[in-house]
Amino acid sequence: MDLFDERATTMSDQLSTTYGIDGMTCGHCVMSVDEALTELPGVTGVSIDLVAGGRSTATVTSVQPLDPSAVDAAVTEAGYTLAAS
Repeated sequence: MDLFDERATTMSDQLSTTYGIDGMTCGHCVMSVDEALTELPGVTGVSIDLVAGGRSTATVTSVQPLDPSAVDAAVTEAGYTLAAS
């Protein structure tokens, strides 16, 4: 099961990877997930597109590839589900 979108792209030595997240419904949800993902080692930015009642996306920019299990754990800790792509 692949937990992230393999559209990782290199932008001036940084990677940008988009993850699907289920269960987010409001701005507080966005803040919780943003905070959890920002705390991962190597993350330099997080941008979340909220789709209330649907599958939201989080685009994470990092200086190194992220461990998918660490991303899953961070999203789960925030109270949401990392969606299989």
